This record gives sequence, structure tokens and C-alpha cells, in this order.
Amino acid sequence: MPGPPRLSTSPSCPYIRMPWGLGPLLWKTAVILSLLLSSTALSPTSGQTKIPLEMVKLWADTFGGDLYDTVTKYSGSLLLQKKYKDVEPSLRIQEVDGLELVRKFSEDMETMLHRKVEAVKVLQNLVEATEEADLNHEFNKSLVFDYYNSVLINERDANGKYVELGAEFVLKSNAHFSNLMVNTSLSSVQLPTNVYNKDPDILNGVYMSETLNPVFVENFQRDPTLTWQYFGSSTGFFRIYPGIKWTPDENGVITFDCRNRGWYIQAATSPKDIVIVLDTSGSMKGLRMTIAKHTISTILDTLGENDFVNIIATHQEKGESSRTPRQDQQILVLLPQQLFLVLPAPIQYNDYIHYVEPCFKGILVQAHRDNREHFKQLVDDLMVKGVGVVDQALREAFQILKQFQEARQGSLCNQAIMLISDGAVEDYEAVFEEYNWPDCKVRVFTYLIGREVTFADRMKWIACNNKGYYTQISTLADTQENVMKYLHVLSRPMVINHDHDIIWTEAYMDSKLFTSHAQSLMLLTTVSMPVFSKKNETRSHGILLGVVGSDISLRELMKLAPRYKLGVHGYAFLNTNNGYILSHPDLRPLYREGKKLKPKPNYNSVDLSEVEWEDRTETLRTAMINGETGSLSMDVKVPLDKGKRVLFLTNDYFFTDISDTPFSLGVVLSQGHGEYILLGNTSVEEGLHDLLHPDLTLASDWIYCITDIDPDHQKLSQLEAMVHFLTGQDTDLECDEELVREVLFDAVVTAPMEAYWTALALNSSEDYQHVADTAFLGTRAGLLRSSLFVGSEKISNKKFLTPEDKASIFTMDHFPLWYRQAAEQPAGSFVFNLHSAEEPEGPGEPVVVTASTAVAVTVDKKTAIAAVVGIQIRLDFLHHLFWAATQQCSAGDGLCPQSCQDSDLDCFVIDNNGFILISGRPQEIGRFLGEVDGALMTQLLSTGVFSQVTLYDYQAMCKPPNHHHSAAWPLVSPISALLTVTRWLVNELLLFLLQWSTWDSWCTPSGAEAKAVFHHSHKHQKQDMLQPCHTKYTVFVHQRAVQEANGTIECGACQKVFVMHQIPNSNLLLLVTDPTCDCSIFPQVLQETTEVKYNASLKCDRMRSQKLRQRPDSCHAFHQEENAQDCGGASETSASCPSLLLPLCAWLLPPQLLQ
Repeated sequence: MPGPPRLSTSPSCPYIRMPWGLGPLLWKTAVILSLLLSSTALSPTSGQTKIPLEMVKLWADTFGGDLYDTVTKYSGSLLLQKKYKDVEPSLRIQEVDGLELVRKFSEDMETMLHRKVEAVKVLQNLVEATEEADLNHEFNKSLVFDYYNSVLINERDANGKYVELGAEFVLKSNAHFSNLMVNTSLSSVQLPTNVYNKDPDILNGVYMSETLNPVFVENFQRDPTLTWQYFGSSTGFFRIYPGIKWTPDENGVITFDCRNRGWYIQAATSPKDIVIVLDTSGSMKGLRMTIAKHTISTILDTLGENDFVNIIATHQEKGESSRTPRQDQQILVLLPQQLFLVLPAPIQYNDYIHYVEPCFKGILVQAHRDNREHFKQLVDDLMVKGVGVVDQALREAFQILKQFQEARQGSLCNQAIMLISDGAVEDYEAVFEEYNWPDCKVRVFTYLIGREVTFADRMKWIACNNKGYYTQISTLADTQENVMKYLHVLSRPMVINHDHDIIWTEAYMDSKLFTSHAQSLMLLTTVSMPVFSKKNETRSHGILLGVVGSDISLRELMKLAPRYKLGVHGYAFLNTNNGYILSHPDLRPLYREGKKLKPKPNYNSVDLSEVEWEDRTETLRTAMINGETGSLSMDVKVPLDKGKRVLFLTNDYFFTDISDTPFSLGVVLSQGHGEYILLGNTSVEEGLHDLLHPDLTLASDWIYCITDIDPDHQKLSQLEAMVHFLTGQDTDLECDEELVREVLFDAVVTAPMEAYWTALALNSSEDYQHVADTAFLGTRAGLLRSSLFVGSEKISNKKFLTPEDKASIFTMDHFPLWYRQAAEQPAGSFVFNLHSAEEPEGPGEPVVVTASTAVAVTVDKKTAIAAVVGIQIRLDFLHHLFWAATQQCSAGDGLCPQSCQDSDLDCFVIDNNGFILISGRPQEIGRFLGEVDGALMTQLLSTGVFSQVTLYDYQAMCKPPNHHHSAAWPLVSPISALLTVTRWLVNELLLFLLQWSTWDSWCTPSGAEAKAVFHHSHKHQKQDMLQPCHTKYTVFVHQRAVQEANGTIECGACQKVFVMHQIPNSNLLLLVTDPTCDCSIFPQVLQETTEVKYNASLKCDRMRSQKLRQRPDSCHAFHQEENAQDCGGASETSASCPSLLLPLCAWLLPPQLLQ
């Protein structure tokens, strides 16, 4: 017998010599292969345990028979099958027409969205009322006016009196608004912390917009399906209906600014291509660079998925050649979110131009959230050096914009350059003559950083001669307001034309909107429209007053594609003109950080190809982006049970567009039973009788009747509403009559199950009360029946079939897990799944096993699933049944020579995905077999008993690279440590001085803004523990064709014998092995999740790639009547003494401390 493998340094032993250069992964693979090659069916050595094949088969058949008898008895599956057989003559099976279905859903969604547009055209009332109010209102600089401030309402001072702007405001819980406390008679006004609530512009705007209150109320009364209506002002205030109390964040700051919301920006401006040119010369050091970085971050916040952007930094170092980048200029770029991994190549510098992201050299990239956040992190790492050379950067920017325009790429609408500098040493007239004059197709916006005004005239001249706008930003507090001015310029052509374009946004969760409310976890889309000034004297200035909008819950929209029409594995989804998912059952927008659920950074820029990733040629995506109507088929792998299991399905995809929106709709039906629906007939009287049984419930997420609009209906459950509808108690109720008929039929056919389960519970002896906890069944109509065999206090898994265990109930997104698994199990066979007790820190000890089977009906050679029925078996009973079965012997053998309870045998019962349900060692139950016995799992894989399936997750969250997880920091030099501490102290000093400046009476509001800015900055700079990434993971699946197997595993000095046999009528396998042979030399086989790593070249190609998209229909780039001379001037700022000290502090400290 060969001995264990040994490492050798001899060149003649290449197969056992570890190739260290290839790494431990390949070495592990080599070990496995070498061991498998020697693991042939060798004869067991003398004294080695023999495992008779007939004995194992007997055990498997005996246990399988006993188990089948138990589960059929307690579930009543045979009775339910008989009941459907009895009514078979009255049944018919209808084939679902997928194209007809997707067209019907699309029309229903179009109708609903059209109502919302009408509401915004009833929001046209809102628009016209706002414009009329502005037309008739004269600005009053000394206006004194009290309004309902959303933050201050119902607040009292120390004396018990209402604070200023905080009068009594009646709030009541409202189910239509997610049970939030609201006032449906009035709106309230919110302002971000950086906007002074008594500024004359604010007071005049709020006063003018008071006329919107009756229009809000009238709209809501006319269409009770409306949700939030609002007006976002260009001055920064936000009027929202119904009125609501606003909650600051943990720092006491309101960071929500309506002007940074996608619905505002997209309605206020047309799509745009922007190149940001940043002067990073030495004169920009200290506070100036801090302000410049924040300016870029603020500009990026004004961009959306229909915009394109790049950032160029410019400086020149004396004596440096562009062909020989210095070694100390090499940095490591950390890519956030789904931009995958670290870029190992050094950043490329030349004499003049430095692309902040070298991979984006010479192109524009889509300004979706991923890229915006990526740019922000890279800008944070910029350092100042050398002297400023802006002209070459401007030339590069113009060339990029021209090339994209000529290639019909980018937005094909507005184009602009943002020049950020502390001064222009020349006016760059030659550059503009060559690239931009006389047409000025590219606007140039200039931002003068700092208080120095020496170069102000040149910076203003550049903007005014290129249809742009000039502003000076001297403090962090100035940034937000000054950046927003460029949006007013871009909105001028649209305003002058009075084009009220209707805008639909991508999916979003405005967690900043309602900080402490459940609303923040809802995916929304917004329909919005701009509001203009009608005053003739300001026509050429194109003054944008703001944007009106209304929210639409995507959950409500998807209710128009009811689950019962789609079947057990079917679903519907929506995507946008950019290919991003609007709604999809597999979209996971949240992740858990500690005990909190938080939105993922890229939750609304998840591409369709990243969810339907089996569509590798992107055929489906291309067709949907192009707004086509059609269908295609695709083999897919569907993960289940948190990625532990997988189904292999062939899906038919049907798709079409939704007219007058940028959205496309897809419907998926699984081939086979998924494309058939069972229909039966019953009387209302009979159905009502059986519908009122106490064991019956309906899917709470499904819409059987509309109950969320009429206040009298909101208190009704779906079952109560259906009863009211059927008995005629409420003629105003609207119900889905087709679904109601299905429920009535299912209720009648399944009604005998209640009596059967009750009798079983009453007649069972005390011993049998420990067999099962619960019996249950579910139908395609979302009907659920359940019955307890034990008292509720004795249930092993109390969350089962409750909203706390969403995997076990019907939801809008999925059928229950036990239903989905049973639907793909062979007819008459049960699928068993182990459940663990849920602990606060994760899954606890395994406690119960769910067994379920599908009841199928065949009519005219068409088969449909009528229901799924099952029980929850107690784990201890399952073990008792198994150990009893393995003591059986064939006739005439007398006493069994061997048993699974013997010390020389290891027996496992595993499911078809390799998870252990029964073992002689309790600590192994619930674990994956490869984790417990790597040798055995390796052999099962190599012999084809199991196959290994690789799945991908393009919505994963990973720990960023180079993150120090332990408390021990890497060793640093004392000087480096001192600089780090000093930098921290400087940052704290700057924050202290900026907040101290609020004492100065000259700039009361700007102190609050500085505080908000710093809180936002600190929040941004705090690296999240997790970042978006791509991962792959392995699932193991038993091959049904292999029902038995046996062999030996060569483990060095001994051989391990094993026998496997399928347990009949189940998804379970019996494994019997010899525990006396130590096979620990085999590594574990694990269900590991690993991050997908892309090499630098491939990663850059993915980042640069421009996926197919459809541009918005409207574009307003220029208007001949616009006043180009309204191009800005020096901002009126005042400084307190502490603020004036900041540049001095920056000058005295080493530059690297402030960069």
C-alpha cells in the first residue's frame, strides 16, 4: 500500500513537489488530483470494515418507506390529490400567452403612470398656480412671514411656548403614507441646515408658494392614489404635501437639499457632458484645495445617469518630462463599488494634464452613482504641486467634447467645461478662438477659489465670453449656492421656451428625505416638471423658480403584474432607458451593516445584465433598451435559500415598452408547468363557506381588493375585503374577479384538509404528538392553510409561515421556498429542507425539517401544479425513525451484524445539495458535507454523484482591499505618525474655527452651512467597511440519474470505504462510510464565496465600456434670446475673524497636512 505523499526537493519528483510560484490554490488542486488518481476501487485491506451494498440499500428503502408513510399521513397529500382528481372533469388548464400578458401589464402600468402624469398636469394646475403667484408677487426685502417649518413644528421652548416657525401642526398616522404622521390639510416647508430660514429670498418664495396648499389638497381629493406632492424651490426650500415633521440626522444636521435630488436636476436641465478642469498648482494648497475638492464633489452631486463627465487636473513641474514619470508619483487607485478592484498601474502624469482616473483618458463616462463616488474618492487624494498650466487642459477638454459630439456619444445635448482655480494668469483667448468661437457650443463656467480678487476679471471674462457663469467661492459655506448657479444657466433655453418637459427618474430610496421613517426603505420613481417665471422683464434671463413633482411607489406599480398570473417561478421586472433595474425581484438594494439596513452605494445603477447575468450576449437587454416587443428563451440557474441551493430552469422572456415613459417591462414564465394555469368553477355560496375557516389566510402582499385608498377600506384585511365584496356589503370595493374566483375554487377543494388535520391531531397518541408541529398547504392563488399538531408554545420554529420568515410565505416577489422546491421535485416525491432556529447573530441550532410535495393535475396532456402540501417534522423524530430503520436486516439474517450506531460505521443523511440532516454527531447537523468530510465529498464529485455549479453575484458587498481589520496598525515611522496626528488636529481646528465663526453676526447662516459641510465631508471620508463588488460562489447538486454509488478512497496508509444510496420518494441520500481511516490529508470542500478579481487591463476595459442606452427625447441646449451677459460676479461674502485666520493656518503648516 502506498504511503502518504511527502514533499521532495528532488527534480525527479515533479508531481509532489509544491510549485510555490503558482501558489497554494494550485497546490491544493494537485494534491486532490494525485489522491483521486490513487483512489481507484482497490480491495480493502485485511481487517478493514466492509459495508454490504444490500444492507445499505435496505436501510435506505426502509427509512424512505417509513418516512414517506409518515409525511403522507400527516400532510394529507394523498387526500388532497384525490380531491383534485374528484373535480377533474370540471377543470380546464389554460396556457398563458406571455406576449399578451406583457402587453396587458404594460397597458395597465401605462394607465397608472398616465394618471400620475395627469396629476402632474393636474400638477399643471400646480405649475400654473405657482407661476401665477410669482407673476403677481412683488419682492419684499423686509417681508416678515411665519410658516410651518418642518423641523420646528410642534417644538416648544423652555417656557412651554411654541418656538418661532414652530406653531402647533396637527399630525395623524395615515396608512396611505406608510403609517407616517402627516397632515393632509396642509403642506410644510423644509430647509437644509445651510439655508437661513429667514433669508428674504426664502421668505418671499415661501410666501408666494402658499397658494399651492389648496391645489395640493384638491389634487389628492381628485386622485386618492397620489402619494407625496412637492415643490422644490431654486432658492433651496422644499414644500411637501402632506405636511410632515422632519427629523435631523444624528449630528443635528438637515443635509437634504431638494436641488440635489435627481428629480429636480433632471427636470431643471437637459442632459449634459461636463469636463471639470482643476488647477492643482502649488498656489492651490491648504484651504483653497479643500474648497476646490468640495466644489467638485458638489458639482458631481448635480449629475445623473443621463449626464457624462470627466475630471482633469493640471499643473507643470519644472524640469519634468512627460515621458519619464517620477517614481514618487506612482499611487494606488482604490476602486469603489462595482468598479471592481485596485489598479496596480501608476498614474500617468505629463507636463500639463493629469486625468484623475487614468483609465478614463480621452473619454467621458456616464455620471451614475458608481462613477461619481469613484471620482470623489480620487479627488480626495489629489495633491498640489508645480505651477499652473491651464491652457493645455482646456484644449484637452474641448477635444474630448468635440470627439464625443462627432461620434454621437455622450448626452448629445449640453456641453460645458468647469474651470476651478485660484486665478487665471491669462484669458486663454487663443484656445477659445480655436475651439469655441463664434458659436460657443461649449459653455465655460469658472469658479475662483479663495478671497483673492486679482484674477477675478479674467475668470469672469472667460465665463461671460463662453455663455457660462462666474462665481467666487471663498469659504466652504459658499460652495453649495455658487455651484447651483450653473444649473440656472443651463435651464435658460428651456425656461425661455416655456417647455414643461415631463421627467421620470430612475429608482431611488430617498433615505435623506425621511431619516427616521420606514418610507426611506421604499423604492420610488418620481414624475416631475419645471416651474418658470412668467415676468416679461426677466424673460431673457430664463429664471427657474423650481420643480414640482410627485412620487410613485414602484411596489404599487408592480402590483399591476399580479403574482398569480406568473406562476411559481415567474416574475415581472422594469428597467430604464439606461439599462438600469427599476424593479426586479432579485434586486437587493439594501445591505446590513451591524444591526442596520443601509442602501448600497450603487443600488440604483444595477444593470439588467448584472441581474439577468445568464444573458451573456445581452440580447434581452438590447431588445428592451430599444423598446422592442418580443420574446426569447434562456436556460438559467436560479439560486435559492440564500445561495445554498439552485434550480435549473428554462425561462421564456416576454418584453415591451411602456408608452410615454423611459421604462420597459419584462415578464418571465418558466417552461413546463409554469406556462399553464389551472381553472375551476364553484359557487359563491360554497366558496364563502369554506373561505371563512380559521385555518385559511391569503397572501397579505397581494392585491385581491383595493383597500389602501378609501379610509373606510384601509382597516380591512384582504380576506375581510373579499368577503365584503362577495356578500355585497360594500359596493364601492374593487376586486380582481379572476383572482377571487381562483381563491373560491381553491378554498372549496382544500376545505377537507382542515377536518383531516384536526382529526389527526385529536386521534394521535401522546407519542405521535412529537412527530410533526405543523401541516400546511398553498395554492397558486396565494391561499394558505395551516394546522397545528401541538400547542403553539411547543412549536419548534415559531416564525414559520409568518411575515418574520418571508421565505416561507407568499410575497410580491416570490412564492414560498417550500413551494418553489417542491414544484421541481419529481411527482409524488417530497423535498426535505432543514431549518435552524434564528438567533440574533445568525442561524442557530437546527430544530425542524420541512417536507413538501406538489399536487399536479393533468388535463388534455397539459400539466399544472394545483397546490403544494407539506409538514414540519421534528428533527428528533426524524433521527428516531432513521436509527430504527438502520437496525433492519434482510429476512433470515437474524440479528443485524452491523448498524449505523456502531462505532465502525459513519452514517449520514444528506439532501440533494449536500447538507447534513442526520449524523451520529449532533454538531455536524446542518453543515455542508464537504466541510465535515472533504475526502468523501471530493470522491462524490469526481465520480459524478454531485456536480459543482458556479453562480455569480453582481450586487455583492466586500471588504475593500488594503483595509486593516485588526486593532494593530502597521508599523510607521515616528515622523509619519506625528504628521498623521498633526493633520487630524489641523482638521479639528479648522472645524472648530468654522463653527466658532457662527458667533460672528456678519454671517449667521454660513456657520450652520459650514457645520453641515464638514459633517458631510467627514461622513464621506469615513470609509465604509463594505463596498460593492462582484463575487462568485459554488453550489453542489446531486445528479438524480445516479441513485447509488460505492468505492474506496486512498488516504495514504489506509483506504476509506463508502456506499451511497438514494432514499426513495425524497431528495435525500444515505451515505455510509468507514470512520477508522483518517483522510484528513484531503482538504475541505467548502461553499466559498470569493471576490471576482479583474486584471488591470480588463478592469479598465469594463470601466471605459459604454453600454447601449437610449437618450432622453428632449434637449434644450441654447436659445437665441437668452442673456449671455448675465454671467455672474463676485460673491458677496463676509468673514469673521476666525475664518480670516484659516488661510494663515494653512500657509504656516506643511502642505501635505492639508491635502
